[in-house]
Amino acid sequence: MTIWKYSEVGHNQDAKKEVKPFNNDDVFETPKPERLIERVLTLGSNPGDLVLDSFLGSGTTAAVAQKMGRRYIGIELGNHAYTHCYPRLKMVTDGTDQGGISKAQNWKGGSGFKFYELAPSLLKEDQFGNLVINKEYNADMLAAAMAKQEGYTYQPDTALYWKQGQSSEHDYIYTTTQFLTVESLDAISETMQEGESLLICCTAFQKECTTHHPNITVKKIPQMLLGRCEFNKDNYNLNIIDMPKMDDEEDPDEDYLPEPAPQEAEENNKNNQPTLFD
Repeated sequence: MTIWKYSEVGHNQDAKKEVKPFNNDDVFETPKPERLIERVLTLGSNPGDLVLDSFLGSGTTAAVAQKMGRRYIGIELGNHAYTHCYPRLKMVTDGTDQGGISKAQNWKGGSGFKFYELAPSLLKEDQFGNLVINKEYNADMLAAAMAKQEGYTYQPDTALYWKQGQSSEHDYIYTTTQFLTVESLDAISETMQEGESLLICCTAFQKECTTHHPNITVKKIPQMLLGRCEFNKDNYNLNIIDMPKMDDEEDPDEDYLPEPAPQEAEENNKNNQPTLFD
């Protein structure tokens, strides 16, 4: 039993019936009933608020948020993003999904949603353990990715090849996989106007390039990204810890906690190592 009655918020059998209209072949194993999420969003949000579900599953939270006039972000790592979430939200916005809370919310369809795919890792390790640019990226994709990473708007100039992106009226970015030489820098510098500056992202360059022109900054792509990305990570477990206690709170069992054995203390230290989310 729960504090909320099944008759009020539904149960898993209701939820599975809500899944069948958009995917009868693969009914999600642990769906949540829309009435349950409706109550949660009623208590915890207002129309127009942003709702986040980082484990979207069958898309119930996004569907309910859509019907209740909330904005939302849903994240799904598995194939459910294609087999469940997308078709469900398509039916919701089309108005063909009249299950769940549709009648209670007088939902007739409308609005829309944006579906994004996470890009592949920009860098990969080669057979020698060196970081190299992922072969899935072509020249345009690489230039756009680097512009985004560095805070530039990707907007290639039709006349000058090195003007691939722009952060201000006179500040540009250029990305290349070719070996950068002093001669190539000189050729670019000759076409630059007074007051213009340029960031060049490349895979390799002559050491003289870094100080050859004061208005041109040269950086190596892997080193630029190392501080922002993690590579070869299969597991991004959240490092969840207890909430800190207020000064006036007392723990009745605090004085009775035994000191950890040396081996246990060592294991605890390992578990408390910083993670991606620290």
